Amino acid sequence: MTLREVVHAHIPFLDQRSTIRDAIDKMDIYQFTALVVVDDEQAPIGVLTEGDLCRAASARGSVVGMADEPAHLYATREPTCAAIDCEISDAYHQMLMSGLTILPVVEFSKLMGMVLRVDLMQAMLQDVQPERV
Repeated sequence: MTLREVVHAHIPFLDQRSTIRDAIDKMDIYQFTALVVVDDEQAPIGVLTEGDLCRAASARGSVVGMADEPAHLYATREPTCAAIDCEISDAYHQMLMSGLTILPVVEFSKLMGMVLRVDLMQAMLQDVQPERV
């Protein structure tokens, strides 16, 4: 089974013009704790997490003063991505080894969606039949 079969294809994302306010609004509305930042060609250039925002707000003393700043400034740059035809078990291993909770999925360098670790665990369990006692 590949990521193509489990990817969240209709996800919110940010572009280079998105602000912290935009990021927080999308995280709230879509209930995602991380968003991918893309360039004009839809290639992932960063991942912004709720943790990134909390650390920045803590360092600044308030999130209010950051509201209109570009979100990409606080994102992890050059995010780890996986190809859409990557095997689920390989992607899961990659996430575990890197400590990632979300993984942007790309095809020809363009963002196709993202997966969460729990998505991959669930997909791997679908193929396992419970033992009968």
